[in-house]
Amino acid sequence: EVHLVESGGGSVQAGGSLRLSCTASGVTLDDSNMGWYRQAPGNGCRLVSTKRSDGSTDYEASVKGRFTISQDNAKNTVYLQMNSLKPEDTAVYYCAAVGSVTLYVGSWYSGCPVVDFGYWGQGTQVTVSS
Repeated sequence: EVHLVESGGGSVQAGGSLRLSCTASGVTLDDSNMGWYRQAPGNGCRLVSTKRSDGSTDYEASVKGRFTISQDNAKNTVYLQMNSLKPEDTAVYYCAAVGSVTLYVGSWYSGCPVVDFGYWGQGTQVTVSS
């Protein structure tokens, strides 16, 4: 059975930093394309960062230069380092392991998690105050 568990969310002031973690069991994250998604209240679900199985990464324009996705294979964990946080980054953040499916940053979905689309964690809340 596959489980992904996110952690590291919280409340910070604008300009602050958080590091989200996504730890998996039952699946090797290094073998899978990974995505970090977020959903703000009243909004859809948006893919903001990806890490492909070849190690390449990509970022949606609004987070590029501020967020960094990385991985610790020994811990089977993917991270999202978020710096210079803004109030508009407030959302529930989800990680997903999607196997060989190609992900396109900036893609919108009606809601997170996306049904029948890879393995997802439960989400972690990030709140950024001004």
